[in-house]
Amino acid sequence: MGLTQTVGPTIEPVTLAEMRLHLRVDETDEDALIESLITAARESAETFTGRQFITATYELTLDTFPGVIYLPRPILQSVTSITYVDSDSAEQTVDEDTYVVKTDSVIGEVYPAYGESWPTCRGFTDDITVTFKDGYGDAASDVPDSLKAAIRLFVGHLYENREAVVVGTTVATLPLAVVSLLWNNRVVEY
Repeated sequence: MGLTQTVGPTIEPVTLAEMRLHLRVDETDEDALIESLITAARESAETFTGRQFITATYELTLDTFPGVIYLPRPILQSVTSITYVDSDSAEQTVDEDTYVVKTDSVIGEVYPAYGESWPTCRGFTDDITVTFKDGYGDAASDVPDSLKAAIRLFVGHLYENREAVVVGTTVATLPLAVVSLLWNNRVVEY
């Protein structure tokens, strides 16, 4: 099984203006740094939670058809296509009327419709490709506030601590900080 993001998000859940306000930064000379930290914080938060925040397109590859295909990186919005390599080594597309897409559960599911079954594939590595879109939505306002708060806190930490080790200071972890905000949104994979 392999998972590849083919189209990434077009915006970030936290804007540069929001982040500059949070950091109390008025100058614009570090905008590129702040924008890169926002992206890094979002990617880290997505990895920790197992979720996609802003809409992105993924391809999941499988060797064989399982009874149910579980699609990682919630929240599943839609399945664009399911293709497979048949026993004659020809690529085929599964008719969308023959399967059901379940988007109302934490982990998206795809399974054969009533009376249908998955087609027979060649049986080699990565013979099946499921292309799907997931994420909370296309707008920053679609992302839960707790996730945006975690991104702002993490960016603040990265902005203030630009090295891996801080020497000569006492450090205390904030209660209810980044991990606490992210933990309630974490997805345990099947």
